[in-house]
Amino acid sequence: MPQRILVTAATGTVGREVVAQLREAGAEVRALTRGPAAFPPGVDTAHGDLSVPDSLSGALQDVSTVFLVWPFASIDGLAAVLTLIAENAGRVVYLSSAAVRDHERQAEQLIEESGLEWTVLRPHAFAANALRWSEQIRGNGVVREAYGQASMSLVHERDIAAVAVHALTREGHAGARYELTGPRSLSQAEQVRILGEKAEHPVHWEEASPQEARLQMLARGWPPEVADEVLHAQAAMTARPGPITKTVEQVTGAPARTFESWAAEHTKAFRATG
Repeated sequence: MPQRILVTAATGTVGREVVAQLREAGAEVRALTRGPAAFPPGVDTAHGDLSVPDSLSGALQDVSTVFLVWPFASIDGLAAVLTLIAENAGRVVYLSSAAVRDHERQAEQLIEESGLEWTVLRPHAFAANALRWSEQIRGNGVVREAYGQASMSLVHERDIAAVAVHALTREGHAGARYELTGPRSLSQAEQVRILGEKAEHPVHWEEASPQEARLQMLARGWPPEVADEVLHAQAAMTARPGPITKTVEQVTGAPARTFESWAAEHTKAFRATG
């Protein structure tokens, strides 16, 4: 097992799970944060900011492996960060995405050229993305968006973390690109129904036009290019559901968790108010 593992974005959806599962596996963990944060007992905390490479020097001391999340829409500064990592560590596990957007593809290439042993994780849509519906579901029990029949295989953040932990702590994952999904495809309307069932609060889908949905996204602060990308992908998945892979089970030995299990764990976020 590596000497010490640095987890970037340690308070994020996946990063927090990676920290917890590494501790459960008995690994020495250092969590990188930009401010105060609570972690499981035994986790070493280091303060730093990926956008300021010089701030990472202390965090990288005595680290042999890094779980890297690059939370920016460009690779500006990544080369400097990778140089620092390579001066201290020998292995990096990078959280990319199945969309492999331009900056993610460029990041993957920089990592390949860094001299580090690398593994890339390419998850499809997160089950946690369903949290965007929580306010509508808690309120009137109606989710009004576009492309209710867009089908995708949602992946639980714990499964992404479990694959990451295997790649961080075990041999045999160098040079791998792991495409991660859940065990079955569900339409958005089906996801909403399941969330309501688990929260014991009837919920139904109300179809909106793509134009209306786009305005809603912009009102919530989504960049226009991101809103357009999401709607384009959803339109495609109404005709052709997103793929299903067996990668989680192949890497971890355990079947991928279902969306139903994720929904059952997060009922508090969707229970009706009042």
